[in-house]
Amino acid sequence: MGEMDSSLYALNYAGLQALLESEGVKAVHARTLWKALYQDLVPPAEMKERDDFPTPLKHWCRSQEGRLNPVCSVQAEVASTDGLTRKVLLSLADGQTIETVLMGYPGRHTACVSTQAGCAMGCVFCATGQMGFSRHLTAAEIVGQIVHDQILLRRGSGGALRNVVLMGMGEPLHNYDAVMTALEIVTDTRGLNLGPSRITVSTVGHVPGILRMASENQPYHLAVSLHGATQEDRARLVPVARNWPLEALIGACHTFSQKTGRGVFIEWTLIAGKNDTLEQAEKLAACLAGLKSHVNLIPLNPTSGFAGAATGLATAGAFQRVLADAGIPSTVRQRRGIDVAAGCGQLRAACN
Repeated sequence: MGEMDSSLYALNYAGLQALLESEGVKAVHARTLWKALYQDLVPPAEMKERDDFPTPLKHWCRSQEGRLNPVCSVQAEVASTDGLTRKVLLSLADGQTIETVLMGYPGRHTACVSTQAGCAMGCVFCATGQMGFSRHLTAAEIVGQIVHDQILLRRGSGGALRNVVLMGMGEPLHNYDAVMTALEIVTDTRGLNLGPSRITVSTVGHVPGILRMASENQPYHLAVSLHGATQEDRARLVPVARNWPLEALIGACHTFSQKTGRGVFIEWTLIAGKNDTLEQAEKLAACLAGLKSHVNLIPLNPTSGFAGAATGLATAGAFQRVLADAGIPSTVRQRRGIDVAAGCGQLRAACN
């Protein structure tokens, strides 16, 4: 893991300055290197060939080995028939593979980013959860995905990322420090300059991580995958509910909203006959009473390890009306990339 941690992508701006100074290069050259990495999108491996760098920086780059190695490389790429969704399978230095998804919408693009190889949370309907957990990703590997997606856009439409959602493989708050370091790097205004308000951290309900985000007043949106509005219902779908019971989770959401002034996105996978009834909608409305929230309703995406079926649009609409009557806004999420297993809950490190 040490070699991957040493990548330039692992360093925030101050860290890059400190590294250069510690190796006899003036800190002012960090701006040139940072611009090359995050504005010009020069792959670290090509830094050794940059003749336009100041001489001290040029010599320093040519002396580097592990810091300039790629953190991820493309193993496979597949485009959805919707013409707007692209899934990329990335190989990491130790042979692990992860997936990232680039989604196009009118006037904007969103990157769905992974934070772990596999996942330890074990949600029964999620392909990543069915894989089990391999390891945390480093900050560099998280940043590398976002840079890669930005490069894809620049080479294609010439567009730029507007939104990043940490909803790919893994539980972001289980890998808290690496995630927050990566987000500090990609939101730096001297580089990629992604707006913190355009970034969403999704969790299956990691209560300590939510409370830490609240206490640190992190500027990112929080999305919580709930899926069940009673402890018993939720625990059937989300095994970690036994560790972090529903009451504690909803309490953490209230704390986050109160301390940050922002609402919480509630993710609810609609599974036919399981959690899509009017009774379940009423329970959800009661559960969310008093919490500033917006519910994203996501018809189940198919995976080989779970036999459930997606809720139909009519049933989803009836579910929405119950929430609306309780004053809770909601959206039925547009399904994207299902034909290439790029939808919510389908990522499993295998492009097909």
